[in-house]
Amino acid sequence: MPTISTRKFIALRKLTRSLAETLRGELRSTLMTVEPLLRPRAMFGEHVAGSGKELVKGADKAFKDLQTDFVEVAGSKPFHIPKELKSPFEVMSASLEMQPVEYSYTARGDRESKTVKITSPLKWVVNYRDYGLEELKRVLADRNRTEEQLRRFVVHFLLVEHVFTRQPGIKDMLASLRFPVVVERRPEFGSLPITCITTAVSTYRPDDEVIIETTEISGSEEFEEFVKVSDISGLKDAFREKLVEIVKAQDPELLEEG
Repeated sequence: MPTISTRKFIALRKLTRSLAETLRGELRSTLMTVEPLLRPRAMFGEHVAGSGKELVKGADKAFKDLQTDFVEVAGSKPFHIPKELKSPFEVMSASLEMQPVEYSYTARGDRESKTVKITSPLKWVVNYRDYGLEELKRVLADRNRTEEQLRRFVVHFLLVEHVFTRQPGIKDMLASLRFPVVVERRPEFGSLPITCITTAVSTYRPDDEVIIETTEISGSEEFEEFVKVSDISGLKDAFREKLVEIVKAQDPELLEEG
């Protein structure tokens, strides 16, 4: 049987979605403020194809590092494309997008098991527009895909990782704002770096029985993680106070339960 009451389930669901909306908005505003620094040309200068020349300090080293990473990813599964990246390279999109992290999970109950899609609402994959994970999945599943299509995806994912983690100050600035940057890899995408931004507040999956029963009731194959309220209680600054007020607006007793 589920180890969570219906009342608490509803309160946690509303709280999680309210927090996700608030924090996503704050993160998006922050990224828009520093967006000029997150464009590939700001880091790679004249190595990015385009009109005119823009001299950027450290651009040559940045491009060599990009070439090294491109060789590793391009030559491995599931891509297997030519490993050469020439200068200047073409950037098809430099507008950032964010999507909540999703993953497949098999919940195992006493009488049955069920595979569902889990969403982590306080953790986002960051990518350039038209070059996200869902678009990449579609291209990989297309038997008529071209090497050039795959090359562009590899380049754009690498660019995001480089501008967020290899420019002085960007990663540290976001961490100080409680939006740490993490780079992950998934088996289906080999060594391709997937850049994610999370928050100082984590989320969790409830017991598998809860996942199975609620998805059966809703008729859905998807489930959203819950915010870990104790993380909010443990914050010690103005950021915490803002989040505590959101919790109180939903259900003050959640703070007592932790």
